[in-house]
Amino acid sequence: MLKEKASDKTVPVKAVPDETLSIKSSGLWWLWLTVVVAILDQASKQWIIKSVEEFDRIRLLPVFNITHVHNYGAAFSFLSDAGGWQRWFFTIITIAVSLFLLWSLRQAPRTNKLLGMAYSLILGGALGNLYDRVSYGYVEDFIHVYYQSWHFPAFNIADSGITIGAILLIFDAFTNNTEDSPGNSSSVKANKDSEQEGSK
Repeated sequence: MLKEKASDKTVPVKAVPDETLSIKSSGLWWLWLTVVVAILDQASKQWIIKSVEEFDRIRLLPVFNITHVHNYGAAFSFLSDAGGWQRWFFTIITIAVSLFLLWSLRQAPRTNKLLGMAYSLILGGALGNLYDRVSYGYVEDFIHVYYQSWHFPAFNIADSGITIGAILLIFDAFTNNTEDSPGNSSSVKANKDSEQEGSK
């Protein structure tokens, strides 16, 4: 009798792919925008502190002044006259939001430009105002836009970063770019493939 030779072939086991984005391929790459916003914000505020007394103004255009004011509330003077409790309330809120934004950037792929820029701009603005609130107890505002008797609340570069970031977030939501959304497996795979091609 002929004996059948036992097959020594091993069945390959499929490895479960690691779908965790590397830092380089995640939205954290866009943190350079956070740094730019924070530096511009603090540099402009330091110039205002040294050059313009509180409540003084520099007229530049018929609809635009540089007016130095202390804002004890949130962006655009929200709750500025609440009595003092808002300082630490907004500090805690800002820290919590900043941590959430960092986590969101870590989960998002770098290829989602709108989301990366939006989170980073908001984070830069939040950190710029957070530094003021912790250091001084108020936020330095100086950009004053008005028309005749109508006056928009004074704001700063940090507020502008937050506003632009929020607009980008809304635009990203309407475009519904699900392929590059945080945690999407196809976007993670695309980023890992691009990394592997770049390393060859």
